[in-house]
Amino acid sequence: MILSGKEIVRHMGKEIVIEPFHEKQVNPNSYNLTLASELLVYREDALDMKKPNPVSRLIIPEEGLLLSPHKLYLGRTNEYTKTDRYVPMLEGRSSTGRLGIFIHVTAGFGDVGFAGYWTLEIFCVQPVKIYPNVEICQIYYHDIDGDYEPYRSGKYQNNTGIQPSLMYRDFE
Repeated sequence: MILSGKEIVRHMGKEIVIEPFHEKQVNPNSYNLTLASELLVYREDALDMKKPNPVSRLIIPEEGLLLSPHKLYLGRTNEYTKTDRYVPMLEGRSSTGRLGIFIHVTAGFGDVGFAGYWTLEIFCVQPVKIYPNVEICQIYYHDIDGDYEPYRSGKYQNNTGIQPSLMYRDFE
């Protein structure tokens, strides 16, 4: 079962944390999250999952930044989220998708207990200008059935910034 926007608000500050929270970003069954002003891009064309891959930082100026197609940009939400009771899911907004912007390549599924900022895997199909603080994606919450252990520790738990792939730690 997906929580309605009213249920998200009802659980705010208890089983669901979104900081900062703005009532105007509540949808019928989701909450819009905004894009922070910083991006990371990998410096090398060929990446290796067994090692850290070097990145460069880009700042999205107020006048916008033109993204190039076929390039991966890592961004993050301005909002910190946490829930110990629901499964958080992330999707692009329809307006974002209609511009050919993907906000996650495969990582839109969160774990119960995840706490942190969402790293966005931004990819576009044609050149498109983006802006900081735009409502770029939406989070929604599924109920979970059965016994579970909340996600408490992991590579990306309690992050404070954009997280490039840490898959190399799986090989250590």
